[in-house]
Amino acid sequence: MINLNRSFIKKVLAPIVLTASFNVFAEVIEVTDIAGRKVSLDPEKVQNIVLGEGRLTYSLALLDKKKPLSRVVGWKDDLIKYDPDAYRKYLKVFPEIAKIENLGSPYTGDYSLEKIITLDTDLFILNLGNLLKAQESGLLTKLEKVGVKVVFVDFRQRPTQNTVPSLLMLGKVLGREKEANEFIDYYVEQMRLVNSVVLTKKLEERPIVFIESAAGYNPDKCCSTFGGANLGRLVDEAGGINWGSRKFPGFSGKVNPEVIFSDKLDYIIGTGANWAESNPNTQAVLLGYEATQELAQTRLKALADRKGWSELDAVKSKNFYSIYHQFYNSPYHFIALQTFAKWFYPEDFKGLDTEEKFIEFHDRFLPIDYSGVFWQKLK
Repeated sequence: MINLNRSFIKKVLAPIVLTASFNVFAEVIEVTDIAGRKVSLDPEKVQNIVLGEGRLTYSLALLDKKKPLSRVVGWKDDLIKYDPDAYRKYLKVFPEIAKIENLGSPYTGDYSLEKIITLDTDLFILNLGNLLKAQESGLLTKLEKVGVKVVFVDFRQRPTQNTVPSLLMLGKVLGREKEANEFIDYYVEQMRLVNSVVLTKKLEERPIVFIESAAGYNPDKCCSTFGGANLGRLVDEAGGINWGSRKFPGFSGKVNPEVIFSDKLDYIIGTGANWAESNPNTQAVLLGYEATQELAQTRLKALADRKGWSELDAVKSKNFYSIYHQFYNSPYHFIALQTFAKWFYPEDFKGLDTEEKFIEFHDRFLPIDYSGVFWQKLK
């Protein structure tokens, strides 16, 4: 039973009482989110935000370099668990984020609607990939009943299609349109650095690329890969032929290693991040802001030495790589695109320094500085 406390009155009853008096002053806008839903709100009244995933921090940071999380009152703890290097970077600059409420997964039965009300939540931001869960769990209906606005964004399923509209929409609802447009101009420019070259490549010139998602995360399990979405899509955009796109439809899928071993693979790219704190037994390449070249290379060699892998052409030719897993869920994926393109076509992109680009990006758009290792090639 929800008590009729001040937060409840403010969220549910006050709008009913005060609409007639204050409607004239409201600057309500209507946006269409990435799920195609029409949402009306007043950007000036968006003061308390809940994130369906903590890693949405990557996107909010672009829109408010000085105070990226100042309005965030609750989130899921995935940033803390699965990208602790980045969390510590933000925590050092903004120690107050330690007070953000960990609300868990929005789609579980024990998710506290009362806590959302108590936090005076104005806006809930969710990922498009969880639209069905949000509908089936009744989350959207419940939030609507208590007056919390909900918008969906997408940097994961269709990153090359949905990043720009997601940021444009967020810029409007958060009152940060200038910042959104500034980054979008930069993003489009960076994507075109690759697209303009790749368009000249014939199909028969393009390498076949296998992406191993979270390579080594569970030492005894292999393998998950991407279909024609997410990093799989970025492989295609970078001038490769994504192996998973030819094998199954949809976002991702699991494959037997024997299937991989029976195919000719020109490049193999695993994804890695600092999962050692959430999974101490992981054998993944621990890429991120605290990573070192030495440990990344050691871990990558261990993955290449797994049973059967050392016989693969891609491993023998040293076309065996690891890249930061979190590129798969952030607007920064243009760095992954450029890195892929440089690996596939080193002569065409010999003048492109992707680390220099990533440093430039941090300096221009993020409140944290660059450090660590975000990709690695087998030596």
